Amino acid sequence: MGCFALGAILVPVLVVLCLAQQQVHGDMHVNKRRWKNYVCDIFKGSWVYDESYPLYETSVNFPFIEREFDCQNNGRPDHDYLKFRWQPTACNLPRFNGQDFLSRLGGKSIMFVGDSLSLNQWQSLTCMLHKTVPQAKYTSVRNGGLSTFTFPTFNTKVMFSRNAFLVDIVNTSSGRVLKLDSIEGGKLWKNIDVLIFNTWHWWLHTGRKQPWDFIEVGKVRVQDMDRLVAYEKGLKTWANWVETNVDPTKTKVFFQGVSPDHMSGGEWGQPNGNCVGETRPVSGSIYPGGPNKAEQVVEQVISRISKPVYLLNVTTLSQLRKDGHPSVYGSGGHRNIDCSHWCLPGVPDTWNQLLYTSFLP
Repeated sequence: MGCFALGAILVPVLVVLCLAQQQVHGDMHVNKRRWKNYVCDIFKGSWVYDESYPLYETSVNFPFIEREFDCQNNGRPDHDYLKFRWQPTACNLPRFNGQDFLSRLGGKSIMFVGDSLSLNQWQSLTCMLHKTVPQAKYTSVRNGGLSTFTFPTFNTKVMFSRNAFLVDIVNTSSGRVLKLDSIEGGKLWKNIDVLIFNTWHWWLHTGRKQPWDFIEVGKVRVQDMDRLVAYEKGLKTWANWVETNVDPTKTKVFFQGVSPDHMSGGEWGQPNGNCVGETRPVSGSIYPGGPNKAEQVVEQVISRISKPVYLLNVTTLSQLRKDGHPSVYGSGGHRNIDCSHWCLPGVPDTWNQLLYTSFLP
Protein backbone atom coordinates (compact mmCIF):
# COMPACT_ATOMS: atom_id res chain seq x y z
CA MET A 1 0.00 0.00 0.00
CA GLY A 2 1.59 3.26 -1.04
CA CYS A 3 1.34 6.63 0.67
CA PHE A 4 -1.96 8.27 -0.25
CA ALA A 5 -2.90 11.83 -1.07
CA LEU A 6 -6.29 13.48 -1.11
CA GLY A 7 -6.78 15.97 -3.92
CA ALA A 8 -4.65 16.67 -6.95
CA ILE A 9 -2.24 19.33 -5.65
CA LEU A 10 1.21 18.03 -4.69
CA VAL A 11 4.09 19.89 -3.06
CA PRO A 12 7.34 18.55 -4.57
CA VAL A 13 9.60 20.04 -1.89
CA LEU A 14 7.93 17.75 0.68
CA VAL A 15 8.09 14.64 -1.48
CA VAL A 16 11.79 14.09 -0.76
CA LEU A 17 10.91 13.17 2.81
CA CYS A 18 9.25 9.90 1.85
CA LEU A 19 9.38 7.59 -1.14
CA ALA A 20 7.02 4.82 -0.12
CA GLN A 21 4.83 3.56 2.64
CA GLN A 22 5.31 0.05 3.95
CA GLN A 23 2.71 -2.44 5.13
CA VAL A 24 3.60 -4.01 8.46
CA HIS A 25 2.01 -6.20 11.14
CA GLY A 26 -0.06 -8.25 8.71
CA ASP A 27 -2.93 -6.17 7.42
CA MET A 28 -2.36 -3.25 9.79
CA HIS A 29 -1.01 -0.19 8.03
CA VAL A 30 1.17 2.28 9.90
CA ASN A 31 3.32 5.05 8.56
CA LYS A 32 6.82 3.80 7.97
CA ARG A 33 8.75 5.79 5.41
CA ARG A 34 11.37 4.23 3.16
CA TRP A 35 14.32 6.59 2.78
CA LYS A 36 17.21 5.35 0.66
CA ASN A 37 17.99 1.84 2.02
CA TYR A 38 16.16 1.84 5.35
CA VAL A 39 12.65 2.30 6.67
CA CYS A 40 11.88 5.21 8.98
CA ASP A 41 9.24 4.63 11.63
CA ILE A 42 7.91 8.15 12.21
CA PHE A 43 6.46 7.07 15.57
CA LYS A 44 9.86 6.16 17.04
CA GLY A 45 12.04 9.01 18.19
CA SER A 46 12.33 11.59 20.95
CA TRP A 47 11.24 15.11 21.85
CA VAL A 48 13.70 17.91 21.10
CA TYR A 49 13.61 21.53 22.19
CA ASP A 50 12.81 23.88 19.29
CA GLU A 51 12.55 27.67 19.72
CA SER A 52 10.38 27.93 16.58
CA TYR A 53 7.53 26.22 18.45
CA PRO A 54 4.61 26.39 19.23
CA LEU A 55 2.82 26.30 15.90
CA TYR A 56 0.17 28.80 17.09
CA GLU A 57 -0.89 30.82 20.13
CA THR A 58 -4.42 30.54 21.51
CA SER A 59 -4.27 34.10 22.82
CA VAL A 60 -4.51 35.37 19.24
CA ASN A 61 -7.87 35.05 17.41
CA PHE A 62 -8.88 31.58 18.56
CA PRO A 63 -12.36 32.17 20.00
CA PHE A 64 -13.36 28.56 19.34
CA ILE A 65 -10.80 26.91 21.66
CA GLU A 66 -12.24 24.91 24.57
CA ARG A 67 -11.29 26.41 27.91
CA GLU A 68 -10.21 23.04 29.30
CA PHE A 69 -7.32 22.88 26.78
CA ASP A 70 -6.28 26.55 26.93
CA CYS A 71 -3.59 26.18 29.59
CA GLN A 72 -1.75 29.45 29.01
CA ASN A 73 -4.90 31.55 29.27
CA ASN A 74 -5.86 29.50 32.34
CA GLY A 75 -2.70 30.73 34.05
CA ARG A 76 -0.07 28.06 33.44
CA PRO A 77 3.17 29.95 34.24
CA ASP A 78 5.80 27.79 32.47
CA HIS A 79 6.40 27.81 28.71
CA ASP A 80 9.04 25.18 27.96
CA TYR A 81 6.39 22.50 27.35
CA LEU A 82 5.31 24.52 24.30
CA LYS A 83 8.76 24.27 22.70
CA PHE A 84 9.18 20.55 22.14
CA ARG A 85 9.06 19.03 18.68
CA TRP A 86 8.78 15.32 17.83
CA GLN A 87 11.93 14.09 16.09
CA PRO A 88 11.82 10.60 14.51
CA THR A 89 15.08 8.71 14.92
CA ALA A 90 15.76 8.01 11.25
CA CYS A 91 14.19 10.92 9.33
CA ASN A 92 12.62 14.35 9.57
CA LEU A 93 8.93 15.20 9.53
CA PRO A 94 7.66 17.85 7.13
CA ARG A 95 6.44 20.96 8.87
CA PHE A 96 2.68 21.24 8.89
CA ASN A 97 1.34 23.17 5.90
CA GLY A 98 -2.31 24.11 6.37
CA GLN A 99 -2.74 25.49 2.87
CA ASP A 100 -1.50 22.23 1.40
CA PHE A 101 -3.59 20.17 3.81
CA LEU A 102 -6.80 22.00 2.84
CA SER A 103 -5.91 21.78 -0.84
CA ARG A 104 -5.59 18.01 -0.57
CA LEU A 105 -8.92 17.87 1.25
CA GLY A 106 -10.63 20.27 -1.17
CA GLY A 107 -14.30 19.31 -1.49
CA LYS A 108 -13.91 16.53 1.08
CA SER A 109 -14.79 15.90 4.69
CA ILE A 110 -12.73 14.65 7.62
CA MET A 111 -14.36 13.40 10.83
CA PHE A 112 -12.89 12.61 14.24
CA VAL A 113 -15.05 10.04 16.02
CA GLY A 114 -14.49 9.33 19.70
CA ASP A 115 -14.31 10.83 23.17
CA SER A 116 -12.81 14.09 24.46
CA LEU A 117 -9.34 13.00 23.29
CA SER A 118 -10.74 13.14 19.76
CA LEU A 119 -12.12 16.58 20.65
CA ASN A 120 -8.59 17.48 21.77
CA GLN A 121 -7.16 16.45 18.39
CA TRP A 122 -10.00 18.07 16.42
CA GLN A 123 -9.48 21.37 18.24
CA SER A 124 -5.76 21.15 17.60
CA LEU A 125 -6.30 20.67 13.86
CA THR A 126 -8.75 23.56 13.59
CA CYS A 127 -6.22 25.80 15.38
CA MET A 128 -3.36 24.66 13.12
CA LEU A 129 -5.43 25.26 9.98
CA HIS A 130 -6.69 28.65 11.14
CA LYS A 131 -3.14 29.74 12.00
CA THR A 132 -1.63 28.75 8.66
CA VAL A 133 -4.57 30.00 6.57
CA PRO A 134 -5.74 32.99 8.66
CA GLN A 135 -7.33 34.74 5.69
CA ALA A 136 -9.66 31.80 4.99
CA LYS A 137 -13.18 32.32 6.33
CA TYR A 138 -14.61 29.59 8.51
CA THR A 139 -17.82 28.62 10.26
CA SER A 140 -18.09 26.57 13.44
CA VAL A 141 -21.39 24.89 14.29
CA ARG A 142 -22.30 22.45 17.05
CA ASN A 143 -25.44 20.34 16.73
CA GLY A 144 -25.81 17.92 19.62
CA GLY A 145 -22.79 15.63 19.60
CA LEU A 146 -21.61 16.76 16.16
CA SER A 147 -19.31 19.77 15.74
CA THR A 148 -18.48 21.00 12.23
CA PHE A 149 -15.71 23.43 11.32
CA THR A 150 -16.07 24.46 7.66
CA PHE A 151 -13.68 26.29 5.33
CA PRO A 152 -16.03 27.47 2.53
CA THR A 153 -13.18 28.58 0.24
CA PHE A 154 -11.88 25.00 0.14
CA ASN A 155 -15.33 23.39 0.48
CA THR A 156 -13.83 21.35 3.32
CA LYS A 157 -15.41 20.18 6.55
CA VAL A 158 -13.44 19.18 9.65
CA MET A 159 -15.87 17.45 12.02
CA PHE A 160 -15.94 15.91 15.46
CA SER A 161 -18.58 13.35 16.46
CA ARG A 162 -18.66 12.62 20.18
CA ASN A 163 -18.94 8.85 20.62
CA ALA A 164 -17.00 7.60 23.61
CA PHE A 165 -17.37 3.85 23.00
CA LEU A 166 -18.02 3.63 19.23
CA VAL A 167 -20.50 0.84 20.08
CA ASP A 168 -23.98 1.73 21.36
CA ILE A 169 -25.43 2.56 24.75
CA VAL A 170 -29.18 1.88 24.76
CA ASN A 171 -31.73 2.99 27.36
CA THR A 172 -34.00 0.13 28.46
CA SER A 173 -36.59 -0.35 31.22
CA SER A 174 -33.86 -2.09 33.23
CA GLY A 175 -31.29 0.65 32.79
CA ARG A 176 -28.58 1.79 30.39
CA VAL A 177 -27.02 -1.04 28.41
CA LEU A 178 -23.60 -0.95 26.74
CA LYS A 179 -24.14 -3.22 23.71
CA LEU A 180 -20.76 -4.51 22.61
CA ASP A 181 -22.13 -5.99 19.38
CA SER A 182 -24.26 -3.03 18.23
CA ILE A 183 -22.99 -0.01 16.31
CA GLU A 184 -25.97 2.01 15.08
CA GLY A 185 -23.88 5.17 15.41
CA GLY A 186 -22.03 4.06 12.30
CA LYS A 187 -24.81 5.47 10.13
CA LEU A 188 -23.30 8.92 10.71
CA TRP A 189 -19.86 7.83 9.48
CA LYS A 190 -20.91 6.76 6.00
CA ASN A 191 -19.85 8.89 3.02
CA ILE A 192 -17.12 10.66 5.02
CA ASP A 193 -13.83 10.89 3.12
CA VAL A 194 -11.45 10.58 6.10
CA LEU A 195 -12.40 8.93 9.41
CA ILE A 196 -10.20 9.08 12.52
CA PHE A 197 -11.50 6.87 15.34
CA ASN A 198 -10.59 6.81 19.01
CA THR A 199 -11.90 5.10 22.12
CA TRP A 200 -10.51 3.92 25.45
CA HIS A 201 -10.70 6.29 28.43
CA TRP A 202 -14.41 5.91 29.13
CA TRP A 203 -14.06 2.12 29.27
CA LEU A 204 -12.33 2.53 32.64
CA HIS A 205 -14.92 4.72 34.38
CA THR A 206 -16.75 3.39 37.42
CA GLY A 207 -19.26 4.80 39.89
CA ARG A 208 -21.08 7.99 38.94
CA LYS A 209 -18.86 8.53 35.91
CA GLN A 210 -19.85 5.18 34.42
CA PRO A 211 -22.48 5.93 31.74
CA TRP A 212 -24.00 2.41 31.62
CA ASP A 213 -25.61 -0.02 34.08
CA PHE A 214 -25.15 -3.30 32.20
CA ILE A 215 -22.95 -4.77 29.47
CA GLU A 216 -24.56 -6.92 26.81
CA VAL A 217 -23.13 -9.25 24.16
CA GLY A 218 -25.72 -11.07 22.09
CA LYS A 219 -28.37 -12.28 24.54
CA VAL A 220 -26.02 -12.30 27.53
CA ARG A 221 -26.31 -9.31 29.89
CA VAL A 222 -23.96 -8.81 32.86
CA GLN A 223 -23.38 -6.03 35.36
CA ASP A 224 -19.67 -5.84 34.59
CA MET A 225 -16.73 -7.66 33.06
CA ASP A 226 -12.99 -7.20 32.62
CA ARG A 227 -12.83 -3.80 30.94
CA LEU A 228 -10.00 -4.75 28.61
CA VAL A 229 -12.01 -7.78 27.44
CA ALA A 230 -15.07 -5.57 26.89
CA TYR A 231 -12.90 -3.09 25.00
CA GLU A 232 -11.64 -5.80 22.66
CA LYS A 233 -15.17 -7.03 21.97
CA GLY A 234 -16.31 -3.49 21.20
CA LEU A 235 -13.35 -2.91 18.89
CA LYS A 236 -14.11 -6.12 17.03
CA THR A 237 -17.62 -4.79 16.38
CA TRP A 238 -16.10 -1.57 15.05
CA ALA A 239 -13.68 -3.60 12.90
CA ASN A 240 -16.59 -5.52 11.42
CA TRP A 241 -18.29 -2.21 10.61
CA VAL A 242 -15.16 -1.13 8.72
CA GLU A 243 -15.04 -4.41 6.81
CA THR A 244 -18.71 -4.16 5.88
CA ASN A 245 -19.14 -0.45 5.16
CA VAL A 246 -15.87 1.15 4.06
CA ASP A 247 -14.94 1.48 0.40
CA PRO A 248 -11.15 2.07 0.50
CA THR A 249 -11.26 3.89 -2.85
CA LYS A 250 -13.51 6.55 -1.31
CA THR A 251 -12.75 6.57 2.43
CA LYS A 252 -9.47 6.53 4.36
CA VAL A 253 -9.70 5.11 7.87
CA PHE A 254 -7.37 5.97 10.75
CA PHE A 255 -7.35 4.86 14.36
CA GLN A 256 -5.88 7.33 16.81
CA GLY A 257 -3.69 5.25 19.10
CA VAL A 258 -4.51 5.18 22.80
CA SER A 259 -3.71 8.49 24.45
CA PRO A 260 -2.04 7.85 27.84
CA ASP A 261 -2.67 9.62 31.12
CA HIS A 262 -0.01 10.51 33.68
CA MET A 263 -1.72 9.99 37.03
CA SER A 264 0.91 7.55 38.37
CA GLY A 265 4.27 9.23 38.78
CA GLY A 266 5.89 5.92 39.66
CA GLU A 267 5.92 5.14 35.94
CA TRP A 268 8.66 7.74 35.45
CA GLY A 269 10.32 7.62 38.88
CA GLN A 270 8.09 9.93 40.95
CA PRO A 271 6.24 7.43 43.22
CA ASN A 272 4.06 10.04 44.96
CA GLY A 273 3.47 12.26 41.97
CA ASN A 274 1.36 12.79 38.89
CA CYS A 275 1.46 15.27 36.01
CA VAL A 276 1.11 18.33 38.28
CA GLY A 277 4.29 20.41 38.23
CA GLU A 278 5.87 18.46 35.37
CA THR A 279 7.53 20.85 32.92
CA ARG A 280 9.65 18.66 30.64
CA PRO A 281 9.21 15.38 28.73
CA VAL A 282 10.79 12.07 29.65
CA SER A 283 14.15 12.08 27.90
CA GLY A 284 15.00 9.53 25.26
CA SER A 285 12.65 7.28 23.29
CA ILE A 286 11.64 4.63 25.86
CA TYR A 287 8.89 5.17 28.43
CA PRO A 288 9.90 3.69 31.80
CA GLY A 289 6.32 2.65 32.57
CA GLY A 290 6.31 0.12 29.75
CA PRO A 291 3.77 -0.59 26.99
CA ASN A 292 0.09 0.30 27.12
CA LYS A 293 -2.14 -2.81 27.23
CA ALA A 294 -5.07 -1.10 25.53
CA GLU A 295 -2.82 -0.07 22.65
CA GLN A 296 -1.73 -3.68 22.26
CA VAL A 297 -5.41 -4.66 21.92
CA VAL A 298 -5.88 -1.97 19.26
CA GLU A 299 -2.95 -3.30 17.25
CA GLN A 300 -4.22 -6.88 17.47
CA VAL A 301 -7.72 -5.95 16.29
CA ILE A 302 -6.50 -3.75 13.45
CA SER A 303 -4.06 -6.43 12.29
CA ARG A 304 -7.03 -8.67 11.45
CA ILE A 305 -8.88 -6.13 9.29
CA SER A 306 -8.47 -6.78 5.58
CA LYS A 307 -9.35 -3.18 4.62
CA PRO A 308 -6.59 -0.56 4.98
CA VAL A 309 -6.72 0.99 8.45
CA TYR A 310 -3.90 3.36 9.33
CA LEU A 311 -2.83 3.40 12.95
CA LEU A 312 -1.70 6.78 14.24
CA ASN A 313 0.54 5.08 16.76
CA VAL A 314 0.89 8.04 19.10
CA THR A 315 0.87 6.13 22.39
CA THR A 316 4.60 5.92 23.15
CA LEU A 317 5.47 9.42 21.95
CA SER A 318 2.61 10.75 24.10
CA GLN A 319 3.69 8.67 27.11
CA LEU A 320 6.94 10.61 27.04
CA ARG A 321 5.04 13.91 27.47
CA LYS A 322 4.21 13.85 31.18
CA ASP A 323 4.52 17.65 31.02
CA GLY A 324 1.85 18.22 28.38
CA HIS A 325 -1.38 17.94 30.40
CA PRO A 326 -3.52 20.79 31.79
CA SER A 327 -2.98 19.43 35.35
CA VAL A 328 -4.39 22.28 37.50
CA TYR A 329 -4.68 24.66 34.52
CA GLY A 330 -7.73 23.09 32.89
CA SER A 331 -11.32 24.20 33.31
CA GLY A 332 -11.61 22.70 36.81
CA GLY A 333 -8.45 24.18 38.31
CA HIS A 334 -7.08 22.63 41.51
CA ARG A 335 -10.45 21.00 42.21
CA ASN A 336 -10.18 18.76 39.15
CA ILE A 337 -6.62 17.78 38.23
CA ASP A 338 -6.46 16.80 34.56
CA CYS A 339 -3.65 14.42 33.64
CA SER A 340 -5.57 12.90 30.71
CA HIS A 341 -6.26 15.69 28.21
CA TRP A 342 -3.58 17.83 26.61
CA CYS A 343 -2.81 21.53 26.58
CA LEU A 344 -3.17 23.34 23.27
CA PRO A 345 -0.80 24.18 21.73
CA GLY A 346 0.74 20.86 22.59
CA VAL A 347 0.98 17.13 21.98
CA PRO A 348 -2.13 16.76 19.73
CA ASP A 349 -0.45 19.15 17.27
CA THR A 350 2.12 16.40 16.71
CA TRP A 351 -0.64 13.85 16.21
CA ASN A 352 -1.98 16.07 13.44
CA GLN A 353 1.46 16.61 11.96
CA LEU A 354 1.76 12.82 11.71
CA LEU A 355 -1.73 12.69 10.17
CA TYR A 356 -0.66 15.30 7.62
CA THR A 357 2.51 13.33 6.85
CA SER A 358 0.27 10.36 6.05
CA PHE A 359 -1.36 12.37 3.26
CA LEU A 360 1.89 13.14 1.49
CA PRO A 361 2.93 11.16 -1.62
